[in-house]
Formats: sequence, structure tokens, C-alpha cells
Amino acid sequence: MPELPEVETVKNTLKKQVLNKKIILASIYWDNIIASPKPEEFKEKIKNQTINNILRRGKWLMFELDDYFLLSHLRMEGKYFIRNIHDEKNKHEHIIFTFSDNTELRYHDTRKFGKMYLIDKDKVYEEKPLKDLGKEPWDTTLTKEYLKEKLNKKPIKVQLLDQSIIVGIGNIYVDEVLFLSKIYPETPGNKLKDKDLENIIKYTRETLEKAIELGGTTVKSYTSSEGVHGRFQNELLVHTKEICPVCNTKIEKITVGGRGTYYCPKCQKR
Repeated sequence: MPELPEVETVKNTLKKQVLNKKIILASIYWDNIIASPKPEEFKEKIKNQTINNILRRGKWLMFELDDYFLLSHLRMEGKYFIRNIHDEKNKHEHIIFTFSDNTELRYHDTRKFGKMYLIDKDKVYEEKPLKDLGKEPWDTTLTKEYLKEKLNKKPIKVQLLDQSIIVGIGNIYVDEVLFLSKIYPETPGNKLKDKDLENIIKYTRETLEKAIELGGTTVKSYTSSEGVHGRFQNELLVHTKEICPVCNTKIEKITVGGRGTYYCPKCQKR
């Protein structure tokens, strides 16, 4: 699943391709991707809107239009491709935005899990889905005091995946952050010491910054664009690995909160 670094990479890639383009038609081939408003209203409202900027909030892409924000969550396998208006439609291209220059932005989603919202610009942060999101990793108000207030007895791995606490850290990156912080993934969040919380913040920022620099982590379900592949998978220390790079202990895999979790039993003691 695309996580914050991958979504940031998609954002930066699309900004080079679609800024200042006017949408003259939206074609919807799978209604369930459009969460709000209703598909017919969505198509009518987005007509003749220009893409002025692309932002990111958590794992949401935010296409800034003239009057609205188009929010797009890629979920498991969502991708965007630029095509010519005459190019044959792929069966997995479910939403197509046709531009006035006869190019198209096509949303491709093999599993059809992605979601889109079209929301008035002045209400975008006041309504779902953005209003319930937690802190961005680089928010200066993301502090150990904030985490102490938010964390409870659930495993820290589960809580770092909770987008209402910190946004954008998915399964791969949580494993890396906890390894660098020397924290066992099933440790209750409210049992962590101040130094543990400081390390989580520090290594979350460092890990995500490095992943963004390298274009994210390319896995089976993600590419930011055709011919653009992330290189952070070459930097992974524990996720999907067999031997700890620090102490040469065999990496163990367990399930935490339903997610496959990799950790070093020596570096990350219970």
C-alpha cells in the first residue's frame, strides 16, 4: 500500500505533469470510488476546474482546483497515468479526467479500493476525511507530551498505524521506526518512556525523509508513475529481512493488529 513517502512521490511526479490543466470532462466507470458527492454531481462540479496545485495530507493527495479540493486516497493499488485522449482505455482505469489539451489523467486501480472526495475549498479541513487526521510527522507540535496524551495500552505498532495520532506511517515504516528506536512492537504505548517517545518522533522523521528522497519503497502494488520506481526498499533494515544488520540475530515475524511485523528479538527486547 502506498504510504506517506510514496504519496509524496506521486504528488511531486503529478505536479510536473498536470498543473494548470483544465478538466473538461470526468468519466466515471466505477461509482464506488467516488465517496462524495454523488457521481453525477461530482462530474458536473469538476467540469471546467483547473488543477492549480497538488498538496498532501497524510496519505491523501489534494488536487487544488479553482473552487474545490479533489481528495484522492490510493488505498492498496491506486495509480495515476497520463494518457492521450485517443489511447485505448485499460479495463482497470476507473476514473478519467479529460483535459482541454486532449490529454487525460487516468486513475488505475486493480482492486477498486481507492476513494475520491470533491469538497469546497473553505471546508476541506473541517469535514471528513481530513478533519479526523492526526499530526504530520514534521509538525512542531508532535512532541512526547502529545504522544503521552494520545497513546493507550494497545501495542505501539497498532497505534503508530492509527492515522488519527500520526499520519502517513504505514506498516513498512513502522517496523523500521521501531527497530531504530529499539522498541518491541507489542509494547503497550502507555508504557513507553520519554526517551522511547523521543526516538519514535526522531526516527519517524528521519526514516520518512530518507524514503521521500529515494522516491519511496517500490512494492508489487506501487509505482509513482511509469518508469519511476522507489529505491528505499534497498535501505530497509528489518522489514522483510532475515538477519539483523546490527547484531546478526535472526529476524522474527509476528502478527500485530493483523499486520505482518518484523523485529529483532535481541535489539527489540520485550
